[in-house]
Amino acid sequence: MSDDTLFAKIVRKEIPSDMVYQDDLVTAFRDISPAAPTHILIVPNKIIPTVDDVEAEDELALGRMFTVAKKLARDEGIAADGYRLIVNCRDHGGQEVYHIHMHLVGGRPLGPMMRRG
Repeated sequence: MSDDTLFAKIVRKEIPSDMVYQDDLVTAFRDISPAAPTHILIVPNKIIPTVDDVEAEDELALGRMFTVAKKLARDEGIAADGYRLIVNCRDHGGQEVYHIHMHLVGGRPLGPMMRRG
Protein backbone atom coordinates (compact mmCIF):
# COMPACT_ATOMS: atom_id res chain seq x y z
CA MET A 1 0.00 0.00 0.00
CA SER A 2 1.32 3.45 -0.87
CA ASP A 3 2.38 5.75 1.93
CA ASP A 4 2.35 8.76 -0.37
CA THR A 5 -1.14 10.21 -0.02
CA LEU A 6 -1.41 13.92 0.60
CA PHE A 7 -3.01 13.19 3.97
CA ALA A 8 -0.28 10.72 4.97
CA LYS A 9 2.28 13.46 4.34
CA ILE A 10 0.26 15.81 6.55
CA VAL A 11 0.06 13.14 9.28
CA ARG A 12 3.86 12.72 9.10
CA LYS A 13 4.26 16.53 9.09
CA GLU A 14 6.14 16.41 5.79
CA ILE A 15 3.92 19.16 4.39
CA PRO A 16 2.45 22.04 6.37
CA SER A 17 -1.14 22.13 7.54
CA ASP A 18 -3.27 23.93 10.07
CA MET A 19 -3.31 20.90 12.36
CA VAL A 20 -5.80 21.09 15.22
CA TYR A 21 -5.42 17.61 16.73
CA GLN A 22 -3.14 14.58 16.55
CA ASP A 23 -2.74 11.42 18.61
CA ASP A 24 -1.53 7.89 17.93
CA LEU A 25 -4.63 6.98 15.87
CA VAL A 26 -5.95 10.10 14.11
CA THR A 27 -4.98 13.56 12.87
CA ALA A 28 -7.25 16.56 12.26
CA PHE A 29 -6.50 19.69 10.26
CA ARG A 30 -8.39 22.56 8.65
CA ASP A 31 -9.51 22.14 5.05
CA ILE A 32 -7.59 24.45 2.70
CA SER A 33 -10.79 25.18 0.77
CA PRO A 34 -13.48 25.37 3.48
CA ALA A 35 -17.14 24.88 2.60
CA ALA A 36 -18.31 26.41 5.92
CA PRO A 37 -16.86 28.60 8.68
CA THR A 38 -15.64 25.42 10.40
CA HIS A 39 -14.33 22.76 8.01
CA ILE A 40 -11.91 20.28 9.54
CA LEU A 41 -10.70 16.99 8.07
CA ILE A 42 -10.19 14.06 10.44
CA VAL A 43 -8.09 11.18 9.10
CA PRO A 44 -6.80 7.92 10.52
CA ASN A 45 -3.01 7.95 10.74
CA LYS A 46 -3.02 4.57 8.98
CA ILE A 47 -3.80 4.84 5.27
CA ILE A 48 -7.18 3.26 4.52
CA PRO A 49 -8.03 4.17 0.92
CA THR A 50 -11.85 3.97 1.08
CA VAL A 51 -14.67 2.96 3.40
CA ASP A 52 -14.84 -0.24 1.35
CA ASP A 53 -11.28 -1.04 2.53
CA VAL A 54 -12.10 -0.83 6.26
CA GLU A 55 -11.26 -3.94 8.29
CA ALA A 56 -12.27 -4.96 11.82
CA GLU A 57 -8.81 -3.93 13.05
CA ASP A 58 -9.62 -0.34 12.00
CA GLU A 59 -12.58 0.05 14.36
CA LEU A 60 -10.62 1.79 17.13
CA ALA A 61 -9.25 4.45 14.78
CA LEU A 62 -12.64 4.98 13.12
CA GLY A 63 -14.35 5.28 16.48
CA ARG A 64 -11.68 7.77 17.54
CA MET A 65 -12.55 9.87 14.47
CA PHE A 66 -16.05 10.35 15.93
CA THR A 67 -14.90 11.19 19.46
CA VAL A 68 -12.37 13.67 18.05
CA ALA A 69 -15.12 15.19 15.86
CA LYS A 70 -17.23 15.71 19.00
CA LYS A 71 -14.29 17.31 20.85
CA LEU A 72 -13.41 19.61 17.96
CA ALA A 73 -17.05 20.65 17.44
CA ARG A 74 -17.16 21.70 21.09
CA ASP A 75 -13.76 23.43 20.83
CA GLU A 76 -14.96 25.33 17.73
CA GLY A 77 -18.19 26.40 19.44
CA ILE A 78 -20.47 24.68 16.91
CA ALA A 79 -21.71 21.70 18.94
CA ALA A 80 -24.80 23.39 20.41
CA ASP A 81 -26.17 24.54 17.04
CA GLY A 82 -25.14 21.36 15.23
CA TYR A 83 -22.72 20.27 12.56
CA ARG A 84 -22.35 17.70 9.81
CA LEU A 85 -19.94 14.78 9.50
CA ILE A 86 -19.32 13.57 5.94
CA VAL A 87 -17.38 10.56 4.69
CA ASN A 88 -17.26 10.09 0.91
CA CYS A 89 -16.46 6.79 -0.81
CA ARG A 90 -15.00 6.53 -4.31
CA ASP A 91 -15.90 8.55 -7.41
CA HIS A 92 -19.70 8.45 -7.21
CA GLY A 93 -19.52 9.38 -3.52
CA GLY A 94 -17.31 12.38 -4.28
CA GLN A 95 -14.07 11.09 -2.74
CA GLU A 96 -11.09 13.12 -3.98
CA VAL A 97 -8.23 11.83 -1.80
CA TYR A 98 -7.97 8.06 -1.42
CA HIS A 99 -7.15 8.12 2.28
CA ILE A 100 -10.41 7.81 4.20
CA HIS A 101 -11.34 11.09 5.89
CA MET A 102 -14.23 12.67 7.73
CA HIS A 103 -15.29 16.26 7.08
CA LEU A 104 -16.47 18.15 10.16
CA VAL A 105 -18.44 21.14 8.86
CA GLY A 106 -20.51 23.72 10.67
CA GLY A 107 -20.74 27.27 11.88
CA ARG A 108 -23.80 28.13 9.77
CA PRO A 109 -27.01 26.37 8.66
CA LEU A 110 -25.94 23.76 6.11
CA GLY A 111 -29.29 23.07 4.46
CA PRO A 112 -30.38 19.71 3.08
CA MET A 113 -27.72 17.10 2.50
CA MET A 114 -28.81 16.24 -1.03
CA ARG A 115 -31.42 17.31 -3.50
CA ARG A 116 -34.11 14.76 -4.16
CA GLY A 117 -34.60 13.48 -7.65
